[in-house]
Amino acid sequence: MARTAAAVTVLGIDIGGTGIKGAPVNVLTGELLAERHKIDTPQPSTPEAVGRVVRELVGHFGWTGPIGCTFPAIVHNGVTLSAANVDRTWLNAPAERILADATGLPLTLVNDADAAGLAEAQFGAAHGRGGKVVVITLGTGIGSALIVDGRLIRNTEFGHLIFPKDTIAEKYCSAKAKEDLGLKWKDYTPRLNDYLRHLDLLLSPDLVIIGGGISRKADKFIPDLTGLRYEVVPATLQNNAGIVGAAVEAARCAALAAPAA
Repeated sequence: MARTAAAVTVLGIDIGGTGIKGAPVNVLTGELLAERHKIDTPQPSTPEAVGRVVRELVGHFGWTGPIGCTFPAIVHNGVTLSAANVDRTWLNAPAERILADATGLPLTLVNDADAAGLAEAQFGAAHGRGGKVVVITLGTGIGSALIVDGRLIRNTEFGHLIFPKDTIAEKYCSAKAKEDLGLKWKDYTPRLNDYLRHLDLLLSPDLVIIGGGISRKADKFIPDLTGLRYEVVPATLQNNAGIVGAAVEAARCAALAAPAA
Protein backbone atom coordinates (compact mmCIF):
# COMPACT_ATOMS: atom_id res chain seq x y z
CA MET A 1 0.00 0.00 0.00
CA ALA A 2 1.40 3.38 -0.96
CA ARG A 3 2.31 5.57 2.05
CA THR A 4 2.97 9.27 2.44
CA ALA A 5 4.20 11.05 5.54
CA ALA A 6 0.65 11.77 6.62
CA ALA A 7 -1.61 9.20 5.02
CA VAL A 8 -2.16 5.78 3.58
CA THR A 9 -3.22 6.31 -0.02
CA VAL A 10 -4.97 4.14 -2.56
CA LEU A 11 -6.19 5.08 -6.03
CA GLY A 12 -9.98 4.86 -6.13
CA ILE A 13 -11.71 4.40 -9.49
CA ASP A 14 -15.48 4.47 -9.97
CA ILE A 15 -16.76 2.82 -13.18
CA GLY A 16 -20.24 3.93 -14.19
CA GLY A 17 -22.49 3.48 -17.17
CA THR A 18 -21.68 6.95 -18.51
CA GLY A 19 -18.39 7.96 -16.86
CA ILE A 20 -15.27 6.51 -15.25
CA LYS A 21 -13.64 8.72 -12.62
CA GLY A 22 -10.87 8.41 -10.10
CA ALA A 23 -8.57 10.06 -7.59
CA PRO A 24 -6.03 9.00 -4.97
CA VAL A 25 -7.67 8.76 -1.54
CA ASN A 26 -6.45 9.07 2.02
CA VAL A 27 -8.18 5.96 3.36
CA LEU A 28 -7.78 7.15 6.96
CA THR A 29 -9.87 10.29 6.40
CA GLY A 30 -11.75 9.73 3.12
CA GLU A 31 -10.14 12.82 1.62
CA LEU A 32 -9.36 12.98 -2.11
CA LEU A 33 -5.68 13.83 -2.46
CA ALA A 34 -5.92 15.21 -6.00
CA GLU A 35 -8.61 16.66 -8.21
CA ARG A 36 -10.95 13.98 -9.49
CA HIS A 37 -10.36 13.04 -13.13
CA LYS A 38 -13.22 11.73 -15.29
CA ILE A 39 -13.33 10.06 -18.71
CA ASP A 40 -16.48 9.08 -20.59
CA THR A 41 -17.33 5.38 -20.44
CA PRO A 42 -16.50 3.95 -23.88
CA GLN A 43 -19.34 2.72 -26.06
CA PRO A 44 -19.56 -0.20 -26.36
CA SER A 45 -18.25 -0.65 -22.83
CA THR A 46 -16.43 -3.93 -23.49
CA PRO A 47 -13.79 -5.26 -21.07
CA GLU A 48 -11.00 -4.26 -23.45
CA ALA A 49 -12.34 -0.71 -23.89
CA VAL A 50 -13.00 -0.15 -20.19
CA GLY A 51 -9.59 -1.60 -19.34
CA ARG A 52 -7.95 0.99 -21.59
CA VAL A 53 -9.77 3.83 -19.83
CA VAL A 54 -8.82 2.50 -16.39
CA ARG A 55 -5.20 2.27 -17.56
CA GLU A 56 -5.45 5.87 -18.83
CA LEU A 57 -6.65 7.03 -15.40
CA VAL A 58 -3.74 5.22 -13.75
CA GLY A 59 -1.37 6.99 -16.13
CA HIS A 60 -3.01 10.36 -15.50
CA PHE A 61 -2.09 10.12 -11.80
CA GLY A 62 1.27 8.42 -12.42
CA TRP A 63 0.02 5.72 -10.07
CA THR A 64 2.12 2.67 -9.15
CA GLY A 65 0.36 1.35 -6.04
CA PRO A 66 -2.81 -0.64 -5.31
CA ILE A 67 -6.16 0.30 -6.84
CA GLY A 68 -9.70 0.02 -5.56
CA CYS A 69 -12.23 -0.08 -8.37
CA THR A 70 -16.03 -0.12 -8.45
CA PHE A 71 -18.20 -1.77 -11.05
CA PRO A 72 -21.96 -1.42 -11.73
CA ALA A 73 -22.73 -5.12 -11.36
CA ILE A 74 -22.97 -7.92 -8.85
CA VAL A 75 -19.33 -8.66 -7.95
CA HIS A 76 -18.57 -12.03 -6.37
CA ASN A 77 -14.99 -13.13 -5.84
CA GLY A 78 -13.85 -10.75 -8.56
CA VAL A 79 -16.37 -12.04 -11.13
CA THR A 80 -19.16 -9.82 -12.47
CA LEU A 81 -22.42 -11.77 -12.35
CA SER A 82 -24.63 -9.14 -14.01
CA ALA A 83 -24.32 -6.47 -16.70
CA ALA A 84 -27.41 -4.27 -16.57
CA ASN A 85 -25.81 -0.95 -17.56
CA VAL A 86 -22.61 -2.09 -19.30
CA ASP A 87 -21.79 -4.30 -22.27
CA ARG A 88 -23.11 -7.86 -21.97
CA THR A 89 -19.60 -9.25 -22.42
CA TRP A 90 -19.00 -8.45 -18.74
CA LEU A 91 -21.53 -11.10 -17.72
CA ASN A 92 -19.69 -13.84 -15.77
CA ALA A 93 -16.36 -12.21 -16.65
CA PRO A 94 -13.29 -12.37 -14.36
CA ALA A 95 -13.49 -8.58 -14.16
CA GLU A 96 -11.05 -8.05 -11.30
CA ARG A 97 -8.35 -10.01 -13.14
CA ILE A 98 -9.14 -8.25 -16.44
CA LEU A 99 -8.70 -4.79 -14.92
CA ALA A 100 -5.64 -5.79 -12.87
CA ASP A 101 -4.03 -7.14 -16.05
CA ALA A 102 -4.94 -3.93 -17.93
CA THR A 103 -3.15 -1.79 -15.34
CA GLY A 104 -0.38 -4.16 -14.31
CA LEU A 105 -1.15 -3.28 -10.68
CA PRO A 106 -2.90 -4.98 -7.75
CA LEU A 107 -6.60 -4.16 -8.03
CA THR A 108 -9.62 -4.89 -5.83
CA LEU A 109 -13.08 -4.84 -7.44
CA VAL A 110 -16.29 -4.02 -5.56
CA ASN A 111 -19.89 -3.30 -6.51
CA ASP A 112 -20.32 0.45 -7.02
CA ALA A 113 -23.19 0.95 -4.58
CA ASP A 114 -21.49 -1.25 -1.97
CA ALA A 115 -18.44 1.02 -2.27
CA ALA A 116 -20.66 4.06 -1.71
CA GLY A 117 -22.16 2.35 1.32
CA LEU A 118 -18.72 1.61 2.76
CA ALA A 119 -17.71 5.25 2.32
CA GLU A 120 -20.89 6.60 3.92
CA ALA A 121 -20.59 4.15 6.82
CA GLN A 122 -16.98 5.09 7.54
CA PHE A 123 -16.94 8.82 6.77
CA GLY A 124 -20.43 9.99 5.89
CA ALA A 125 -24.09 10.05 6.78
CA ALA A 126 -24.14 6.48 8.14
CA HIS A 127 -21.08 6.92 10.37
CA GLY A 128 -21.88 5.87 13.91
CA ARG A 129 -25.44 4.91 13.02
CA GLY A 130 -26.77 1.60 14.30
CA GLY A 131 -29.74 -0.35 13.00
CA LYS A 132 -30.57 -0.82 9.33
CA VAL A 133 -29.25 1.74 6.84
CA VAL A 134 -29.97 1.64 3.10
CA VAL A 135 -27.88 3.62 0.64
CA ILE A 136 -29.53 4.25 -2.73
CA THR A 137 -27.46 5.64 -5.59
CA LEU A 138 -29.47 7.30 -8.34
CA GLY A 139 -27.59 7.45 -11.63
CA THR A 140 -27.67 5.51 -14.90
CA GLY A 141 -29.44 2.86 -12.85
CA ILE A 142 -30.25 2.46 -9.16
CA GLY A 143 -27.60 0.93 -6.95
CA SER A 144 -28.16 -0.13 -3.36
CA ALA A 145 -26.16 -0.94 -0.25
CA LEU A 146 -27.51 -2.41 2.97
CA ILE A 147 -25.65 -1.72 6.20
CA VAL A 148 -26.81 -3.45 9.39
CA ASP A 149 -25.24 -2.22 12.64
CA GLY A 150 -22.26 -0.92 10.69
CA ARG A 151 -21.73 -4.11 8.66
CA LEU A 152 -22.18 -4.13 4.88
CA ILE A 153 -24.44 -6.84 3.41
CA ARG A 154 -23.01 -7.11 -0.09
CA ASN A 155 -24.62 -7.25 -3.51
CA THR A 156 -28.17 -6.15 -2.83
CA GLU A 157 -29.95 -5.18 -6.03
CA PHE A 158 -32.90 -3.09 -4.86
CA GLY A 159 -32.83 -1.14 -8.11
CA HIS A 160 -33.95 -4.31 -9.90
CA LEU A 161 -37.06 -4.82 -7.80
CA ILE A 162 -40.14 -5.23 -9.96
CA PHE A 163 -41.73 -1.84 -9.45
CA PRO A 164 -44.29 -0.42 -9.94
CA LYS A 165 -45.89 -3.39 -11.77
CA ASP A 166 -44.52 -4.04 -15.22
CA THR A 167 -40.97 -2.68 -15.02
CA ILE A 168 -38.00 -2.46 -12.65
CA ALA A 169 -37.39 0.42 -10.27
CA GLU A 170 -34.33 1.83 -12.02
CA LYS A 171 -36.30 2.29 -15.24
CA TYR A 172 -38.96 4.14 -13.25
CA CYS A 173 -37.06 6.54 -10.99
CA SER A 174 -33.32 6.52 -11.64
CA ALA A 175 -31.63 9.80 -12.53
CA LYS A 176 -31.42 8.54 -16.11
CA ALA A 177 -35.16 7.83 -16.15
CA LYS A 178 -35.78 11.39 -15.01
CA GLU A 179 -33.59 12.71 -17.81
CA ASP A 180 -34.86 10.36 -20.53
CA LEU A 181 -38.50 11.10 -19.73
CA GLY A 182 -37.89 14.84 -19.34
CA LEU A 183 -39.43 14.83 -15.88
CA LYS A 184 -39.47 18.00 -13.81
CA TRP A 185 -38.86 17.65 -10.08
CA LYS A 186 -42.59 17.89 -9.32
CA ASP A 187 -43.17 14.89 -11.60
CA TYR A 188 -40.09 12.91 -10.63
CA THR A 189 -40.32 13.21 -6.83
CA PRO A 190 -43.64 11.28 -6.53
CA ARG A 191 -42.05 8.40 -8.47
CA LEU A 192 -39.09 8.32 -6.11
CA ASN A 193 -41.44 8.65 -3.15
CA ASP A 194 -43.45 5.62 -4.29
CA TYR A 195 -40.27 3.56 -4.62
CA LEU A 196 -39.00 4.60 -1.19
CA ARG A 197 -42.36 3.67 0.34
CA HIS A 198 -42.00 0.25 -1.30
CA LEU A 199 -38.57 -0.13 0.32
CA ASP A 200 -40.16 0.90 3.62
CA LEU A 201 -42.66 -1.93 3.27
CA LEU A 202 -39.98 -4.51 2.41
CA LEU A 203 -37.13 -3.50 4.72
CA SER A 204 -38.33 -1.14 7.48
CA PRO A 205 -35.00 0.72 7.48
CA ASP A 206 -33.94 3.20 10.13
CA LEU A 207 -32.25 5.51 7.65
CA VAL A 208 -32.06 5.88 3.86
CA ILE A 209 -29.19 7.78 2.26
CA ILE A 210 -29.60 9.08 -1.28
CA GLY A 211 -26.36 9.15 -3.27
CA GLY A 212 -25.23 9.54 -6.86
CA GLY A 213 -24.89 12.78 -8.76
CA ILE A 214 -28.52 13.66 -8.05
CA SER A 215 -27.71 14.01 -4.34
CA ARG A 216 -26.16 17.41 -5.12
CA LYS A 217 -29.73 18.63 -5.67
CA ALA A 218 -31.24 16.95 -2.62
CA ASP A 219 -33.02 20.16 -1.69
CA LYS A 220 -35.13 19.77 -4.85
CA PHE A 221 -36.75 16.50 -3.77
CA ILE A 222 -36.01 15.30 -0.22
CA PRO A 223 -38.18 17.98 1.48
CA ASP A 224 -41.14 16.85 -0.65
CA LEU A 225 -40.96 13.15 0.28
CA THR A 226 -43.95 12.08 2.38
CA GLY A 227 -45.41 9.06 4.16
CA LEU A 228 -42.08 7.45 5.06
CA ARG A 229 -41.40 5.94 8.48
CA TYR A 230 -37.67 6.59 8.29
CA GLU A 231 -35.30 9.53 7.84
CA VAL A 232 -34.01 10.31 4.34
CA VAL A 233 -30.76 12.28 3.96
CA PRO A 234 -28.37 13.03 1.10
CA ALA A 235 -25.03 11.24 0.91
CA THR A 236 -22.31 13.25 2.64
CA LEU A 237 -19.69 12.22 0.09
CA GLN A 238 -22.13 12.73 -2.80
CA ASN A 239 -20.66 11.52 -6.09
CA ASN A 240 -17.21 10.84 -4.58
CA ALA A 241 -18.52 8.01 -2.40
CA GLY A 242 -17.71 5.28 -4.92
CA ILE A 243 -14.12 6.46 -5.32
CA VAL A 244 -13.61 6.65 -1.56
CA GLY A 245 -15.31 3.33 -0.82
CA ALA A 246 -13.33 1.50 -3.51
CA ALA A 247 -10.08 2.78 -2.02
CA VAL A 248 -11.17 1.78 1.49
CA GLU A 249 -12.06 -1.73 0.30
CA ALA A 250 -8.69 -2.12 -1.44
CA ALA A 251 -6.91 -1.00 1.74
CA ARG A 252 -8.91 -3.52 3.78
CA CYS A 253 -8.06 -6.35 1.39
CA ALA A 254 -4.38 -5.36 1.38
CA ALA A 255 -4.33 -5.42 5.18
CA LEU A 256 -5.93 -8.86 5.26
CA ALA A 257 -3.41 -10.16 2.72
CA ALA A 258 -0.39 -8.73 4.54
CA PRO A 259 1.71 -11.27 6.49
CA ALA A 260 1.37 -11.10 10.25
CA ALA A 261 4.15 -9.20 12.01
